[in-house]
Amino acid sequence: MLKTSLCLLSVAVSAAAFADENTKNSYSADPLEHVIVSGSRIVESIDEVPASITIINQQQIQQHLKVNPELSSLLAQMVPGLAPSTGSSSNSGQTLRGRAPLIMIDGVPQSTPLRNGSLGVKTLDASAIARIEVIKGATSVYGNGASGGVINYITKQAQSNNTASGEFSIASRFSAVKPAESAGARVSAAINGKLDKFSYLVTASYEENGVQRDAEGDILGLLYGLSDSETENYFTKLSYDFDDEKQLQFSYNFYSSQQKTDLGDVVGDGNIGEKTYAIHVPKELQKQGKPQGPEGNVNITLKYLDYALLENTQMTLDLYKQDIENVFFFSTALANPDEGYSGGQSVIKSNKQGARATFNSQFDFDNLTTTLIYGIDALNDKTSQPLVDGRVWVPEMDMESVAGFLQTKWVINDDIIVKAGVRKENIDLTVADYQTLKLCKSETQCSVPMSVRGDTLKYQATTYNAGIKYNLTDAFSPFISYSQGSDISDIGRLLRTATVNDIALIQTQASIIDNYEIGFTSQFDELRFEFAAYRSTSELGTSNKFNPVTGIYEPVRAPQKIWGYEGLVNYTITPQLKLIATYSYVEGKNSANDEYLGAKQISPPKATANLAWQAHDDVALTLSYLHVGDRKRFARNEQGQYVGDQGAVDSYNVVNLSGQYQINSQWSSYFGIENLLNSDYYPARSQAYTYGGYNIKGLGTTVTLGANYQF
Repeated sequence: MLKTSLCLLSVAVSAAAFADENTKNSYSADPLEHVIVSGSRIVESIDEVPASITIINQQQIQQHLKVNPELSSLLAQMVPGLAPSTGSSSNSGQTLRGRAPLIMIDGVPQSTPLRNGSLGVKTLDASAIARIEVIKGATSVYGNGASGGVINYITKQAQSNNTASGEFSIASRFSAVKPAESAGARVSAAINGKLDKFSYLVTASYEENGVQRDAEGDILGLLYGLSDSETENYFTKLSYDFDDEKQLQFSYNFYSSQQKTDLGDVVGDGNIGEKTYAIHVPKELQKQGKPQGPEGNVNITLKYLDYALLENTQMTLDLYKQDIENVFFFSTALANPDEGYSGGQSVIKSNKQGARATFNSQFDFDNLTTTLIYGIDALNDKTSQPLVDGRVWVPEMDMESVAGFLQTKWVINDDIIVKAGVRKENIDLTVADYQTLKLCKSETQCSVPMSVRGDTLKYQATTYNAGIKYNLTDAFSPFISYSQGSDISDIGRLLRTATVNDIALIQTQASIIDNYEIGFTSQFDELRFEFAAYRSTSELGTSNKFNPVTGIYEPVRAPQKIWGYEGLVNYTITPQLKLIATYSYVEGKNSANDEYLGAKQISPPKATANLAWQAHDDVALTLSYLHVGDRKRFARNEQGQYVGDQGAVDSYNVVNLSGQYQINSQWSSYFGIENLLNSDYYPARSQAYTYGGYNIKGLGTTVTLGANYQF
């Protein structure tokens, strides 16, 4: 009922908004942003960072979210090197340069690297985000889990004036192919202001999806699906300025997104071109268990900033706490008929508590500016993956981590930038005695449970980075860099498939990733080029291999090499017409066997284009294009089938259109059309993943109508 009411209200408000043409529009393009905070944990110019960086500003966020509210879709469209969107709630396979990125909110990690469930991208609603910074390539600046780089959501700040302001937005989204049951609704609101030394920002959003339909009008399959999902997010940021130099900041984030549906899947065989789709089914055939998705994840952060601790030194102190419960779908792969289980449903539980102290000291000499960034990080991460029925699939992993770091930057003659740094990390990972589960693919095909003796595993890693950038001219600014990342991610997947009786015998060693990169930026008046080529190696990568005896995909640890290149063109054709186009290519191999890596890590080539046109003072239109190329590296087996994540990927193209009409200084109305040409396609992951239920088509033409009120 709420969904229907909001849908009708949204259309009514949109119609009223389009009818009012009284005043001019304040909608305008933001300039190219030149300041980042993610590269070295301090504010610095993008021109002083010898690495590939993508910044997505608030205008770009809002443009794309008129088409699709999912951040994974936005990131895939705007970030070269990031794999295509999966079209689902899971970002499994959506790697950054072939490795997993670390997702953060204001520098606080959101991913669960000890048992990576690939749900980290969905942690915050876009209405709370001011900008997104993406640092590409392995880094240890923020600790474990950033083997592919960092995606940092920078949240909004309160306005600096003493008056309250805010906005309210309402929208409806529905299938243009077959509207029946597809209408969804979204409302969001925000208010912020300042009272003397106290400032506040509060945002809230609620969204209900209808069913999602492909180009043929069928309901998309339910595996990590977004049909009938309900998403709510509440974000608060409170700040108190003791004086001009000292500030205390508190933030709270609650996020929940769960699929609550009465549908059931008709599972097709991707090897013969059959899609998986959903239909209405009797209750006994509906999805079993709890609704899948994040079940009320909470983040709390307390930050103290002193911009003048000493004459030339700034200090930032962070305390943070995080409670995560990500519920997964019911799966017959977790069956054990001997104990009466026809399947099971797992939950990744992660509780983190952390503290960080970061200091920034700057010294100016003749023709030389030196910056030292140093500090200490402490983290306790307790992660497990039990089943809803009480069985334990992955035992609790209790990680205690303490790390010290030093990052240096020298700016010579204002045009040569040299950066170098080191991080020393000590990790204790404690796992109690446990037993692996007996899991049965059939009554005669079961894994053998193992009793495994627990222990405390100790890791020590020292990682380094160095880079140089020469701002020779605006037309040519080359850079070269080397960085390392220390990664003990997804230990849980190794523990749950153990085939030995002692945890010390499992290959749980940390992986050191070496990342080499060379590139340049060029600025010619209104035209900007960016290009980078890279190579990434690790001695202990983790991939999968199918065990035909147990029917289980087991982890394989072997050396890996990944390489690729990417480019970006940003062209202001006229003050009213702007184009951003990207291209990225990535490939990788298991170095030991000279075998190509599967789609869990390597994505097909990708090209994007975004054309923004300010057609009138009051009217703005954006046309976006996505091309995903072929990737066919693997042969079928003796049964004529692809296995694991080795399916062949055929190319596809998607065109989107969005627009906004500014009615007056307070009201605006907008529309978005995803898959404007109703392309009938499977997303790259749906083609490459041969696991049951993943072969789900992409969205057919889907329309969003909405209106926004600012006060």
